Amino acid sequence: MKNNKTETKRKIDMQKLLVRIMASILAALMILGIGGTLLFYLIAM
Repeated sequence: MKNNKTETKRKIDMQKLLVRIMASILAALMILGIGGTLLFYLIAM
């Protein structure tokens, strides 16, 4: 029983970690996209 509970907790922790990693990657892509757009706008002016 105890082993199963630990496995479930580890699985939940791994899922939370993967969600945070994906959210970080998407946030970084959004920031890079905004930066690229601003840079392009400044060069095109």
